[in-house]
Amino acid sequence: MHLSNAIPILRIFSVDKAHEFYIDFLGFSKDWEHRFDPTAPLYMQVQRGELVLHLSEHHGDATPGAALLIPVDDIAALHAELRARNYPYARPGIRDEEWGRILEVADPFGNKLRFWQRN
Repeated sequence: MHLSNAIPILRIFSVDKAHEFYIDFLGFSKDWEHRFDPTAPLYMQVQRGELVLHLSEHHGDATPGAALLIPVDDIAALHAELRARNYPYARPGIRDEEWGRILEVADPFGNKLRFWQRN
């Protein structure tokens, strides 16, 4: 039996804010989106490299306030890229912990993405 990587489902409340944060700021691409009808909540998949996330407006899919630990191999490059985008709602820094370097950003819905480079 083989287990694959989990795909986190994160709760969102605004498609526009999700697009601004995940696609414009973090550099994800939208793979697909789904609605049962034009007025139904959105469910979509975004991806950057090997990282895949599902973003959902559906009430029962997830609870805001999740935290994700996301391994990255060059946190300084990611930091420089994000700072250059001038996103008005986040100016992340890097903090050094004994277990690695962390760059943390919170999405507009209270979810925390902790990008982590092992020491």
